[in-house]
Amino acid sequence: MGTLVAYLRRWRLQLSVGKSVAAAYHLSTREARRELEVRVDNKCLEVQQAPKYLGVRLDRTLSFKQHLKEVKAKVTSRVALIHRLAGTTWGASAKTLRISTQALVFSAAEYCSPVWSRSPHARKVDVAINTSLRIITGCLKPTLCPSCQSSRE
Repeated sequence: MGTLVAYLRRWRLQLSVGKSVAAAYHLSTREARRELEVRVDNKCLEVQQAPKYLGVRLDRTLSFKQHLKEVKAKVTSRVALIHRLAGTTWGASAKTLRISTQALVFSAAEYCSPVWSRSPHARKVDVAINTSLRIITGCLKPTLCPSCQSSRE
């Protein structure tokens, strides 16, 4: 930490201790659960198991399980809104549903996806996205997803 503090002073920068957190990343469970005490200018930094950086929750194994759980909850709530718009007799037009889905569902689901898309937990988000595709295309649940995706475009 001395090197970091010296660097910040040299370039006349200040570290916001209230906004900064410390985390340990290690594949060994014992090492990852070690109690950290990180001090900057005699102020202790908060320690978090899975801090959020640029909107992405980083867990110790970088499996993004907790982040994808949060994304799935967000996407599912937005899919429910799309479902309410898609009534059979009075619902919005197909174009309106498609634009609304792109704005609400896909924007939330695909944020930083190059980072977490290879995670084994990404399937949970895919299920919610496929549900929205079925709603906007009018397909039934047994319909295969590639059919829905091709009619989306």
